[in-house]
Amino acid sequence: MNEQDRDEYSFVLRVCDSLTAFTPDEWNGLSGTSNPDNGYNPFISYSFLTSLEESGCVSRKSGWLPQHLRLEDAKGRLLGAAPCYLKGHSQGEYVFDHGWADAFERAGGEYYPKYQASVPFTPATGPRLFHDKSLHPEGVRQALAAGLRQMAEQRGVSSAHVTFLPEDELATLTEAGFLHRTDQQFHFINNGFSSYDDFLETLASRKRKALRKERREALVDGISIDWLTGSDLTETIWDEFFAFYMDTAGRKWGRPYLNRKFYSLIGERMANDILLVMAKRDGRYIAGAINFIGSNRLFGRHWGCIEEHPYLHFEVCYHQAIDFAISKGLKIVEAGAQGEHKLARGYVPVTTHSAHYIVHQGFRRAVEDYLERERREIERLNMALQEHTPFRKAEG
Repeated sequence: MNEQDRDEYSFVLRVCDSLTAFTPDEWNGLSGTSNPDNGYNPFISYSFLTSLEESGCVSRKSGWLPQHLRLEDAKGRLLGAAPCYLKGHSQGEYVFDHGWADAFERAGGEYYPKYQASVPFTPATGPRLFHDKSLHPEGVRQALAAGLRQMAEQRGVSSAHVTFLPEDELATLTEAGFLHRTDQQFHFINNGFSSYDDFLETLASRKRKALRKERREALVDGISIDWLTGSDLTETIWDEFFAFYMDTAGRKWGRPYLNRKFYSLIGERMANDILLVMAKRDGRYIAGAINFIGSNRLFGRHWGCIEEHPYLHFEVCYHQAIDFAISKGLKIVEAGAQGEHKLARGYVPVTTHSAHYIVHQGFRRAVEDYLERERREIERLNMALQEHTPFRKAEG
């Protein structure tokens, strides 16, 4: 950006305690979710994020206080934005820094509160530094990154974190002093398959037979599978799915992150972006998984059940997601955080990225050293896991 441009676009950063500080058109236009055919990511849409706020899942009480960034020029023209929260804990993030918090507090510091630019409770990669595509996007990103850093420094918090960001935002953040962290997920890549059997043909014979057997055994006892989306998502269906979620989330996390009102709101606002994979036995649903549909990706989120059956979790969460993605021509299935058990089911290791600004310089150096070693370990692990995918090895 030249000096004339800098004069024309003098940035003003505003901190907003609700997404209603933006109109739906403003937010969706900046985030890229106004066009479903242009890399649409449902999690950064106005509908998804306002549903979290209006349901109370995201609030001061829950430890996720909205502090969204709104970047304007000197004339009040909206140039950029970022979904941001003031956090009172490290829950619901899926990029784990509990060890950092413990170390900092043992040394006499206060790690909380901290800033988090992310989508709450959602380990899915997507844009975090939104910008007007027609106006110097890199300058806007730089201003947002600098603003997030300055907020941390000026408001007395320990740190600012940007999690599950795309690689094309990483350089902007590291140039602003953020530290790079990597982690690992497992994604299914649809290489133009015409059916699940077409995908199976790319696997080694033994792996192919194992998956066919697993799918058969998951559906014994008269279990069948339904795909529900759009007008299928009635309040009765949400009642049933919420019972699954509460049972499993209560056992897994102790306190579920999402409430019943949230599901009603997303069912009302974005039903066509949602796929429920529901397992039925003896005329009633016994298990289900929720997925969100992007323009070229299916995002698997959480699952629950009220009956335990062998392999049913794998069928509902992973195999059915592959079936749906192939049937709709979706390129990728993101199956959520961690889980090396996904490898045997055709999901491959993928590196995810986050960026972290630590205010205290001494602590920052310690974290930087840790992250350098962690990145090497993640790279080594990904390379090792690539050797254990179920796919046939190329000859020669």
